[in-house]
Amino acid sequence: MEHETKGIRYQSMHFKRVQGLMSTVNADTLMRWHRIQCHKKAKGVDGMDKATYDVHAEENILKLVRRMKKFQYVPQPVRRVYIPKANGKLRPLGIPAYEDRLVQGAMADALNDVYEPRFLDCSYGFRPNRSAHDVIAMINDTIMNKNVNYVLEADIKGFFDNVNHEWLMKFLEHDIDDKNFLRYVKRFLKAGVMEGTELTESDKGTPQGGQISPILANVYLHYVLDLWFMKAIKPRMRGEFYYFRFADDFIALFQYESDAHRVMDVIRKRLQKFSLEVAEDKTRILPFGRNTGTKAEFDFLGFTFYNTKKRFGGYRVGIRTSMKKLKAKRQAMKEWLRQRLHRPLDETMRLLNKKLRGHCNYYGVNGNYKKVAQFYQYARRTTHRMLDRRSQRGHMPSEKFKRIWKYYIAPPQITKQIWNWFPKEGPKSCMP
Repeated sequence: MEHETKGIRYQSMHFKRVQGLMSTVNADTLMRWHRIQCHKKAKGVDGMDKATYDVHAEENILKLVRRMKKFQYVPQPVRRVYIPKANGKLRPLGIPAYEDRLVQGAMADALNDVYEPRFLDCSYGFRPNRSAHDVIAMINDTIMNKNVNYVLEADIKGFFDNVNHEWLMKFLEHDIDDKNFLRYVKRFLKAGVMEGTELTESDKGTPQGGQISPILANVYLHYVLDLWFMKAIKPRMRGEFYYFRFADDFIALFQYESDAHRVMDVIRKRLQKFSLEVAEDKTRILPFGRNTGTKAEFDFLGFTFYNTKKRFGGYRVGIRTSMKKLKAKRQAMKEWLRQRLHRPLDETMRLLNKKLRGHCNYYGVNGNYKKVAQFYQYARRTTHRMLDRRSQRGHMPSEKFKRIWKYYIAPPQITKQIWNWFPKEGPKSCMP
């Protein structure tokens, strides 16, 4: 498998189109994806889970490979369920059939090997060894050290549900010379969605909940936005220009306001050409940077960026948890604790510590300690109230609660360094 991976990457780096991808979707790669599946995952429309499949795993996978070679394998519809969001609304969730997960995983690995050498440095989402903190740090570093005075904050309306299948297949065909592999990609795109007993055919969008969806989304936006910004837009700017994308969220930084408005005027047409639409309520131009002297703020990936000063003077980009995300996190924490009212204290406190560490690991960036600590304090107060309600006396003494909290809960801390940050392989440009 390692040899096949190196072969695909070598082809991608040295040839216009890559061949032989279907050979990487074999018994070995499918078995590897079977082994890493989670036992607790919900079942798709096939009703199959890992434990059941594992009873005759080798035989099942050999049969799957034979069906794929004869093109008898047809992906099943994705089962759609809804999970509650913190704001009271419902979020649709796609659950693929078990074997579809395995095939998608192996195909996603092959696609990553094709496109990692081709993707530009300005894209960060759903890519190996890249995270939201990397792009946050890069934006911070760019605003601090480059001539940035204006920010174009943009959002694509319902991106994953509106990917045009014809354009996506054209993009893939531009880079991949393997008709059998592309044939299965197309089958996944058209597999449809099963909601209850109602089947909805898919004529647009990427497979919900599947391993292949993120890489297909990145391929689509690589051609629709990344290459366009870097090759068509950047050379036409009067001043400095920088662009960053994480999944379907992107921002552009400008030296001159006129450049920002020129891009704003053409980006709607660009997206419309590829069946996409700008979310008008989330798209705007604002003055931002050391030379603007404004109190303007913008949100990106759950953080709010704002202009501020260092402790001893001098400009600094401030980064804190966005109020929208903080409110949602508080609501989710309150609801979770309410559901834990009658569960064992030891189990609840250990799980609470994990949740708080997860919050800290994402939001614990330089300059955001205050907001992280405030969330901890909210969790502490809410937990104390919850334990008060379950106490036989109707009240848990503060001293007792302090001992419990100190025993189970690790204190908040900064976990991600984004100041004076550089990627492991050195500073990256946003040029292709």
